[in-house]
This record gives sequence, C-alpha cells and structure tokens, in this order.
Amino acid sequence: MHKSYEEIKKYVAEVKAAVETDRYRIERNRRRQANLDLYKDYVIDEAKSKDILLGLTAGDFCETVQNKHSGYEHESLYIFGKDARLLQRFGTEEETVPLYIKFNQLEDRFVIVVSFHRQEHPLTYAF
Repeated sequence: MHKSYEEIKKYVAEVKAAVETDRYRIERNRRRQANLDLYKDYVIDEAKSKDILLGLTAGDFCETVQNKHSGYEHESLYIFGKDARLLQRFGTEEETVPLYIKFNQLEDRFVIVVSFHRQEHPLTYAF
C-alpha cells in the first residue's frame, strides 16, 4: 500500500507524540525473540530506545503491510529502518546496528512497537 511522503511525515509526528508522552510499548516477550536479543546483545535501555524512536524521520520509512493476525487484518503496520550506535554488551566497542522497527498505531493513538531489532535482511526505503 503506497503512502505519500506527507502521509508518512504525519504518521511519524503522531508516533513521536505517543513516545514523548509514554503512550507506547515495545513488545518484549518470547514470541518476539529478536526484540529480546537486541537488549541481550547490546547495552540499551528504555531511554536509549526512546531516543532511537524519537530520531525517526519520514526518510527512514520502508513500507506498510497489513496485519496478518486473526482479528486484526484491518490494521496497517508501518516498517522503518534506522541505524543506531550501540555498545556491545560483551565487548568493548560501539557499532552501528541497522534496526528493523515495525509499528502498530491503535485507534486511541497508543503505539505498539511490534518489532525493534537488528535487521535480518536489507530494507528498501520508500523515499
């Protein structure tokens, strides 16, 4: 589903407003092992996660996809890529980690960060 640059700018502004007011959650459960692995492999806390989310721009947007979970097919998920400098948890160096970030913005403007992990495949950016 195609989105214009202006539509994505508006979406990013809405996501940032939710993050700034703590109306968001990053999924970190065993069904989201890749999300858990990011926190296991790198020194990253809530503040750093929040900074990364607040640093998103429309230029980081890749695509929207329909939610495939039963009962939620009406929802669109927004996928972004973002490079972040993170310190290795069991190393001594920072590295640039390409992140895969997928959002679900609910009707009440609460944001669920469905995916927040190292990219498994290169992403194609829309703009």
